[in-house]
Amino acid sequence: MGPEDYFEIYDSHAHYDDSAFQEDRAWLLEKQLPLSGVRCVINMGTRLLTCASTVGLSDLNPYIFAAVGIHPEEIDGSLPEDWLQCLRVWLERGDAVAVGEIGLDYHWEDCAPRERQREVFAAQLSLAKELDLPVCVHDRDAHADVLELLREYRPQGVLHCFSGSLEMAREILDLGMYIGIGGAVTFKNAKKILRVAAGIPLDRLLLETDAPYMAPEPHRGRRNDSSMIPHTAAKIAELRGITTREVLEASNQNIRRLFRLEGRIPRVTAQSPNAY
Repeated sequence: MGPEDYFEIYDSHAHYDDSAFQEDRAWLLEKQLPLSGVRCVINMGTRLLTCASTVGLSDLNPYIFAAVGIHPEEIDGSLPEDWLQCLRVWLERGDAVAVGEIGLDYHWEDCAPRERQREVFAAQLSLAKELDLPVCVHDRDAHADVLELLREYRPQGVLHCFSGSLEMAREILDLGMYIGIGGAVTFKNAKKILRVAAGIPLDRLLLETDAPYMAPEPHRGRRNDSSMIPHTAAKIAELRGITTREVLEASNQNIRRLFRLEGRIPRVTAQSPNAY
């Protein structure tokens, strides 16, 4: 059974406002993805401009749901003083279902100073807590500080593109959060993520693409999109000794639960995939 045979594909983390989709975005979102069985996408804002564009995408496409947040790579001198109030406006009027993508990134030397990253991350965790919304957390080479702040604020949410150990995953689960796993689990050099994908409870797993990045095998190196989710699900199913459909259905249920989407996802059948 190939990816084209699944008609209930949910993607918990994508970036369809990225310039990689500039030339064919409308066709991809309005036609190709629905025809490929994609029924739900959580699209991430990373700075105020992309928060606005992701809200716009969700307005145009009923199966796309927006998250708004300031990514650690986007914390620079151009961040206006009222940035948090801008996020609050979108969140309070219901334009977004989560605060994201937020977190810490200590990998890139040109990222904002670590103290400033922690300040912006903490402010967004506090806002999510105040508004009772989940968070979508980015963690690159910053495990200790991410864990410290998550323990302090104890948000609902997901640690996206998880790169830590199984032991760290268990700490995240103990906080009541979910683990996001994408195409990296299919890579030939994958190690730690294989143990995580096999070892965490199925009811705490979210499938994701991080599109346009991190395409799974056999499409590694190409532009990623949500129709490739079944390849990731198939690898996790192999590790766990269950079916691809079981993995997809578990992740879908978890996405609906975390982002409170019951009754909000358009009902489309395999016989009428373009019924949007």
